[in-house]
Amino acid sequence: MEYSQARPAVVTLEGNVSYPASTFDRCVGEPLFSPQGKLSYLVTDDRSEYPAEVDLNGNGARRLLAQPGKVAAWDAAAGHTAVLYTNDTEPAEIYAFENGALRKLTTHNDALVAEQNLVPTEDIEFKSKDGAEVHGLLTPPADFKAGSPVPMILFIHGGPNGQDEHSFDFLRQWLAAHGYAELNVNYRGSAGRGQQYAQAILADWGHKEVLDLLAGVDKAAALGVADPARLAVGGWSYGGILTDYTTASDARFKAAISGAGTAAPLSFYGVDQYILQYDNELGPPWQNPQLDLKLSYPFLEADKRIHTPTLFMGGTSDMNVPILGGEQMYQALRSLGVPTELVVYPGQFHGFTRPSYIRDRYERWLAWWDKYLKPAPAPAPEGKK
Repeated sequence: MEYSQARPAVVTLEGNVSYPASTFDRCVGEPLFSPQGKLSYLVTDDRSEYPAEVDLNGNGARRLLAQPGKVAAWDAAAGHTAVLYTNDTEPAEIYAFENGALRKLTTHNDALVAEQNLVPTEDIEFKSKDGAEVHGLLTPPADFKAGSPVPMILFIHGGPNGQDEHSFDFLRQWLAAHGYAELNVNYRGSAGRGQQYAQAILADWGHKEVLDLLAGVDKAAALGVADPARLAVGGWSYGGILTDYTTASDARFKAAISGAGTAAPLSFYGVDQYILQYDNELGPPWQNPQLDLKLSYPFLEADKRIHTPTLFMGGTSDMNVPILGGEQMYQALRSLGVPTELVVYPGQFHGFTRPSYIRDRYERWLAWWDKYLKPAPAPAPEGKK
């Protein structure tokens, strides 16, 4: 199932399967089994990813690295362990992992980082409208002064079963350098908060996630960081899908950018790669067409719901979320007279690989946000300065 999280397991050569750490309710990956019989994993857990040792004879797991951040990969041999580690202000480097501490081995990015004014990302926690506890990350701009709210971008991660975490993120730092705050919300459906949290949106897309996202925006405004009059929203993949759901649910956003998204699941049946999810989660369209229509409210009710200027984007070779989804929403807003643009990148898949297109995308994002959140001042009347 799309929302299932990997569990620690031991399989013997005879085919016997056991599940140590049976009560450890987090997603695990990249197992290491030491000659001493110890089993360790990388654990995705509430805005961080860290190594943990599984108790083979019990129910728990022991966290091996306390500090926030992301161990993106690791390996061990001859009693030594190396990890690829990153955090909010440090791009990934290779470290030796020794007795619960990191010792830096490579310095590929040090010279570049020394030239930058990188800003830290802060944890925020809040209650959603229905009482659910939600966690997120808030990155203020580099020159932020308390008491002076700034324009903010709600940038939504994809998946939905991924998470925003304490790893180096170019977009956060780039926006901070241009005077924007960025908000990331690990809405229900995200990884890192356990199985029940991940599957809370089963067959109910665009509902609880939107409540969580809007609650995060309210929190950022209450903290005095976000200017409620200068808000934008955007995302890619499921983040693009949620951008459409969010602008169809709340009119507070001055601009939106929906990348590789869709707002009409029925039109994607048999077109994208998620046929098993459609059949197993929503059911085939002929069995429950009303559910498909319900989940298509941004498209089918665009005339009543969407007034936010929106930029749609995608790649022609995207088989994950085909450009069809963006084209449909672009045409809907165009027909309704809502300001909109569609940018299509030839030969690009779900994740872009051509550097010039990646740069172009960032530049178009910034230009769109600047247009609506930082409009140019009106020219002074003739004869005045």
